[in-house]
Amino acid sequence: MQSRWILKPTFPKEKYSELQEKLKLSNPLMQLLFQRGIDTYDKSKLFFKSTLDDLHDPFLMKDMDVAVERIIKAINNKEKILVYGDYDVDGTTSVTLMYSFLKEHCNDVDFYIPDRYGEGYGISEKGINYAHENNFSLIISLDCGIKAVDKVKLAKEKGIDFVICDHHLPGDVIPDAVAVLDPLRSDCDYPFKFLSGCGVGFKLVQAIALKISYPKEKVYEYLDLVAVSVAADIVSLKGENRILTKFGIEKLIKNPRIGLKVLILKENYSRLNVSNIVFSIAPKINAAGRIDHASQAVRLLISDNETAARIIVSSINELNTHRKELDTNITEEALNQIRETNQEENSSTIVYNENWHKGVLGIVASRLTEQYYKPTLVFTKVQDEWVASARSIKDFDIYSALESCSDLIMKFGGHKFAAGLSVKEENFVAFRKKFELTVKNSINESQKEPSTEVDLELSFDDINPKFIRMITRFAPFGPGNMTPVFLSKNVIYAEKHRLMGKDDAHITISVYQRGSHRVYEAIGFNLGHLVKKFKRHTFDLLYSIDENIWQGKSYYRLLIRDVRFHED
Repeated sequence: MQSRWILKPTFPKEKYSELQEKLKLSNPLMQLLFQRGIDTYDKSKLFFKSTLDDLHDPFLMKDMDVAVERIIKAINNKEKILVYGDYDVDGTTSVTLMYSFLKEHCNDVDFYIPDRYGEGYGISEKGINYAHENNFSLIISLDCGIKAVDKVKLAKEKGIDFVICDHHLPGDVIPDAVAVLDPLRSDCDYPFKFLSGCGVGFKLVQAIALKISYPKEKVYEYLDLVAVSVAADIVSLKGENRILTKFGIEKLIKNPRIGLKVLILKENYSRLNVSNIVFSIAPKINAAGRIDHASQAVRLLISDNETAARIIVSSINELNTHRKELDTNITEEALNQIRETNQEENSSTIVYNENWHKGVLGIVASRLTEQYYKPTLVFTKVQDEWVASARSIKDFDIYSALESCSDLIMKFGGHKFAAGLSVKEENFVAFRKKFELTVKNSINESQKEPSTEVDLELSFDDINPKFIRMITRFAPFGPGNMTPVFLSKNVIYAEKHRLMGKDDAHITISVYQRGSHRVYEAIGFNLGHLVKKFKRHTFDLLYSIDENIWQGKSYYRLLIRDVRFHED
């Protein structure tokens, strides 16, 4: 489906001329800074030269002092502490961080990850009973718990205290825990609201360390875990997350913990970034919880023995291979179902099969969304319930659409772009009809068409070594600070190309721009079929600047995002 190109507004030069004089940057670079809200010298200094001293005081978070006091009391009294976390990357990195830190200060600490299939997301009654039966008096939950009002009450009745570390939106009632750390609480004045679950756990560790005079340099040893969680959980890469991720990636490159070291492919070390984490590291960690049990991922991440870690990685890689096979097969079955049930004209996509593996529903939903660009639900059957993963499209709030159907839903949770839900079998057909009608009545025409935001129109003459060097300093890239996308018009094939990959799917071409003498290499993934068009026509090019490393040498090229050919 052809994407609309939406060029961001530019700023008049007088807006940034004074700052430009101080920074000595080109007009395109100043435009990029202003688009990101970097409009003062102090903001630019924080953006380009932030340090770990720029992190916020953890005690600014609501309930932090109470949480620290209760945990130190548990350590001093030799209580048994259970670290409880979700089964995804954010949850397992959170548990690893807290468990590893507490293990240095007390012997009676263990961790618990709920089973995705037997217990589901969040705090479970089974987990509470496990804590009670094994004499744990304090549970620290990470990346979950903010809505676990009944479960926290049950724990309290069994004599178990709770400290909750979460980053999801609270409900109307805050659980009656000893402490509830969540920057999204309406009564929390913490300056940065978009920490990952592991990020909240890091702030708690930071606060405990301050109270017991534990070296801050040792706390920073956990930043590799935080960086992985921020990248995998697709949270904002502005503000404090930017600092945590920047220094976390530095640690991943220089001195990662053993479990992460054996997960990182050797060819990725020299250019490790958020994208590598999302597409290379995170799926492997996630595979444990999707296909088997996520405790395996925690055992990997806490391992201090490389041989043992490699054995676990071997198992996780097998699970990831199996996950890929399931993903491919189920996606194909789902696409066939869409065609067979004539859903192409619907406003939403809803597919279901009682034999589909629950662990890959979200991945399949994302693939279907890419294919048809519609709000998508993928269901499978678990006992007498239909459970689903939901994925949305840009600017459409799928969580709100589910809220409109809540009378037919047993439970659901998530956010604007992704959610999970379960529906009773007897309500399934009625829910499908209501959800489709809800989307049809609320989606507007502009939301139905994919779009690409373009930061700037560039001349090839604007691209020089200093420009490229400064663009790399805008990293780490992610939500809130996306990789800049540029538009150059009237681009011409420069008589050199190479086809690559299976069935010549990909292409590298040399290109130049009419009116410029600069020639650049550009790579287009899945654009090999356009080779004749590249040769015959001038074209407008959407691209980002991409570093490529070949035989130990690094160089930059244009990574093609989209192309429009002129009918010359």
